[in-house]
Amino acid sequence: MAVQSYKVVYKSGEAEIIEKKSRFIAHVAPAQTEEEALAFIEEIKKKYWDARHNCTAYSVGIEQPVLRCSDDGEPSKTAGMPMMEVIQGEELHNVVVVVTRYFGGTLLGTGGLIRAYTRSTQEGIRNSQVITKHLGQRLNIRCDYAASGKIQYLTASENIPVLGTEYTDTVTFDLIVPKEQTEWVKKQCMEVSGGKAQIEEMEETYFAEIEGEVKIFA
Repeated sequence: MAVQSYKVVYKSGEAEIIEKKSRFIAHVAPAQTEEEALAFIEEIKKKYWDARHNCTAYSVGIEQPVLRCSDDGEPSKTAGMPMMEVIQGEELHNVVVVVTRYFGGTLLGTGGLIRAYTRSTQEGIRNSQVITKHLGQRLNIRCDYAASGKIQYLTASENIPVLGTEYTDTVTFDLIVPKEQTEWVKKQCMEVSGGKAQIEEMEETYFAEIEGEVKIFA
């Protein structure tokens, strides 16, 4: 059974914090595959080739994600694991994080390192654009002009996304609704149209509302 909804990074972000003169630079990016995650890690490592550490964490996949992290020379479980815990705490999927550290000359200790890698990852995610993808059912609703106004009112009042409307001798609405609400929406459309609406279920697909607009994901 497909996951009903999940969170992803839609637009990359970065952040920098200073901890006792050490610089921690976080880069957060979407990654649809492990190959994409590894390529992004390599890109950051090349950019910050002179840094002491480039620590990494990524989660790729939805139902059983591939989870990988690396301390890149920092003491065990002080960098990669805290970064991964932030990713999982935010319930993010298909994301890669690299935190670059330039050593400032003062040892931070285990607790200090965990706090720094945790905070820099949190800030990097905060500066990214995170969206929630919902599993949607596309519905093709055909009705007469008398019922079209009622269906328009229904979609507006219930915030049901309308992807398109076609006016011919009848009115056809292209809707997308969260999968779990499909039967309820179909029932409502039949009720407001007096049982005259013709409803066809089209494909299932993920969608998200981004800056006030609905985007469909293949």
